[in-house]
Amino acid sequence: MSPSPGRRPVLHLVAAARPNLPKLAALWHALHEDGLPAGPPCRVVLLHTGQHADPAMFGDHLADLGLPEPHVSLGVASGGGGVASGGGGVPAGADGHAGLTARTLLACAAHWRAHRPDLVVVAGDVNGTLAAALAARQLALPVAHLEAGLRCGDRAMPEEINRRAVDAISDLLWAPDEATAARLLAEGHPPGAVRAVGNAMIDSLLRNLDAARARPLPAGLAPGGYGVVTLHRAANVDDAATLAALLGGIAAAARRLPLAWPLHPRTAARLAAFGLAPPPGVLALPPLGYRDFLGLLARARLVATDSGGVQEEATALDLPCLTLRPSTERPVTLAAGSNRLVRPEGLAAAVAAVLAGVWPRARPIPLWDGGAGRRMRAHLLEFLGAEPVRSAA
Repeated sequence: MSPSPGRRPVLHLVAAARPNLPKLAALWHALHEDGLPAGPPCRVVLLHTGQHADPAMFGDHLADLGLPEPHVSLGVASGGGGVASGGGGVPAGADGHAGLTARTLLACAAHWRAHRPDLVVVAGDVNGTLAAALAARQLALPVAHLEAGLRCGDRAMPEEINRRAVDAISDLLWAPDEATAARLLAEGHPPGAVRAVGNAMIDSLLRNLDAARARPLPAGLAPGGYGVVTLHRAANVDDAATLAALLGGIAAAARRLPLAWPLHPRTAARLAAFGLAPPPGVLALPPLGYRDFLGLLARARLVATDSGGVQEEATALDLPCLTLRPSTERPVTLAAGSNRLVRPEGLAAAVAAVLAGVWPRARPIPLWDGGAGRRMRAHLLEFLGAEPVRSAA
């Protein structure tokens, strides 16, 4: 497709939740990079659905990542009531996943009927990602899926359903590695739609790493003298017995190494509801901004997590990663060597192995080199048939 002659195409980047932001930032910076012959080749609009809306989970990350305040804020967030996961454990209201997805779909559709872009970019696998992709395709708007092709095989996980559904209706599928791109081709997507671009998360990590390492650590922590814990997935925190078992593993690990645990709002709510608390030896922290968390991670001895993004960041940092899940949609991090799937009862032994120096080093992953944004830009402009123009957007 091509925009009208002499007109700069309009691109909407959809940010729903915190995990979307480092991915979208890679494309944003590639499209606004100094040295482009005629300035940004597209007019780029950052659209925030509202799935994560508070400063700790969204707003504070924008400045760290060099992103502007959203040009469009739809304000779709909690409908009141409980907490439901959507790839990050977001407030979804009493109507849960379905309600949040439906409200976001309606809001996106209403906005795009009035302000029609040339292409919509969605990132990751949260509920807002699925809703925006559906709204765009129902309006015959092309969709690009940033971080396409990830699969863990667990269809009980909401994120797995979201990512498969978004891939099925996307026009451009940007995969983080060659094996993931090959999977998309094997699923029947046309070769011209699929591109192994690399990992956008790593673009943002490399761009911000020096500044993150300069941030002060929380009181009582010294570089290399602590581990990091993150937990937020429904399968780990929504059931009292499961969460208690994880706390037992964390307690045993904390007897070997002090742990810092930035508490996701979902997890904090579950701990309070179940009458549970982080065990001794664990420093509970509030949610951290992007650079503060990256700085915490970069100077840790290890990380225990159920986050897909943290698995990727840990691999790029050559940081031992203990993934507290039975499967991962990022098997490339397992193949790299420094990430392993660990059960709660095996957490202390895994920490001991790291401290004994018998944990593998991470092998570099091809295309995880900081160039994902430029590769996405190239594929995007091929699809749009766009050429940079000097006239105002």
